[in-house]
Amino acid sequence: MRLRLLGVRPGARLLVHASLGGTGLRAERLLAALTGVLGPRGTLVVPAFTASNSRTSSAHLARIEGLGEPAVRAFRDRMPAFDPAGTPSEGMGVFAEAVRTAPGAVRSAHPQTSFAALGRDAERLSAGHRLSCHLGEESPLGMLCWEGGQVLMINVGFSVCTAFHLAEYRIPKPLLRMYECVVKVNHPGRRQGEEWTAYEDVALDDSDFAEIGRAFPPSRVKKGQLGGGTAMLFGVPDAVDHAVTWMTENRR
Repeated sequence: MRLRLLGVRPGARLLVHASLGGTGLRAERLLAALTGVLGPRGTLVVPAFTASNSRTSSAHLARIEGLGEPAVRAFRDRMPAFDPAGTPSEGMGVFAEAVRTAPGAVRSAHPQTSFAALGRDAERLSAGHRLSCHLGEESPLGMLCWEGGQVLMINVGFSVCTAFHLAEYRIPKPLLRMYECVVKVNHPGRRQGEEWTAYEDVALDDSDFAEIGRAFPPSRVKKGQLGGGTAMLFGVPDAVDHAVTWMTENRR
């Protein structure tokens, strides 16, 4: 596999987005290849998001579309709380699930935008993912940016570039909104249960990410082939800095 030629290096902290359909790559083989190149000092990170665990996400609203009010209430009453150890990710692909379920994997605790990680810094990167900080400074993405992490995108475009979301926290006066999701609770002296919780955070919007990606300077992106698919490698700080400038100039 041409990972070294693409620029993946031992000891790196690497955030991977992958869509393996049509590439001829198998998730287990790719995982073995990446961890082999990163070595014992490296860390592999993937998004393990669970968007439908919410009353406010587009994924949840799509699931309840057309239901009457009693059916919506019943549906929400049956929704299981997010469990970092067992809740599958949604729409992140088979590779992300292969990482999440791999022996030794660690997952951050955010009930909607968790990350899964393998390697030397997995525990540290996954710790302290604050509820009211989906993808900001107090998230694994924020830590990856501050520590010079990289992004590897396999067979996907910039429209799904999670790193651009961090820029939404760094632009002047970001828009805020309310979110709601169901979480596990453990009150002292009582049995563990589930409850809905609400919090305010930045209003995440990926509708212009493809356009932001088209404006990303080619000199900052290494491109190549992996299997039958395309691949791009770039620095998290480069992507975030570019997106901050673009959003500040173009978003209204």
